[in-house]
Amino acid sequence: MRDNEDRFAVPQGQAPMHSHTHLEGGDQLSFSSPTEMVDLPSKGLLYPLGHPLHNKETLEIKFMTAKEEDILTSKALIKKGVAIDRMLQNLIVDKTVRVEDLLLGDKNALTIAARISGYGEDYEVGVTCPECETKGKHSFNLSSLEVKETEDLSEIGVSKTEHGTFTLNLLRSSVDVEFRLLTGKDEAEMVQQASSKTVKKQEDNSTSQLKRLVVSVNGNSDRRVVSQFVDSMPVIDAKQLRAVVKRVSPDVNMQQDFVCASCGHEEEMEVPFTVEFFWPK
Repeated sequence: MRDNEDRFAVPQGQAPMHSHTHLEGGDQLSFSSPTEMVDLPSKGLLYPLGHPLHNKETLEIKFMTAKEEDILTSKALIKKGVAIDRMLQNLIVDKTVRVEDLLLGDKNALTIAARISGYGEDYEVGVTCPECETKGKHSFNLSSLEVKETEDLSEIGVSKTEHGTFTLNLLRSSVDVEFRLLTGKDEAEMVQQASSKTVKKQEDNSTSQLKRLVVSVNGNSDRRVVSQFVDSMPVIDAKQLRAVVKRVSPDVNMQQDFVCASCGHEEEMEVPFTVEFFWPK
């Protein structure tokens, strides 16, 4: 892994932003928002041919401004659960790139970069010590988060296709499944689906997610076949598939050192994503 380029701080030797101020009409100032290049965890390798991010390792975004803060504080957008997506879409310079088409790991990278540009790299949030259960505030440094290293697919029995999907032979059923990774659209639809169901009906969320991920079964991409297979999939195969999906998904490593101010306990802790991330008190 590169020492600096995989971090969310500006890489050494690279201009941190592009900013222009010039006169128009002799007396009007026109400002261009500063921008930065964000490293994509996927490196563009998992987008199909024709996608604007195909083989693109970085994506240019603008720094957050008062306009984006207005989006984040819009009660209507917050109620619909689309405030962050709208804000990110507004920041992306290349308007052919849609937030809903981003792989979740790439979307996470943009989200973190946007937060740093708007509110700084220090993220103070309430946490509970796993050892003494003392509750308190802890400050995480977002600029030190790094892209998760890509695993050797052959070591986990996975092959990548030319379409940006993966194939895996399931242990118990000996079935070859082709699967894809979740996108921003999938995430939004699952959140909407979960919010519209009763707690009892939400029990099938895991199955619904697998039905989204599986593209084909033994080469058959008929959605009815896929749905029937997932419904009858042995638990051990479902567990294997979920574990493999997690391992091959490009993302940001959200683990960071935590030291309890009360008992001194130390461990790696996942940076919690709470409302204070974009709505700091």
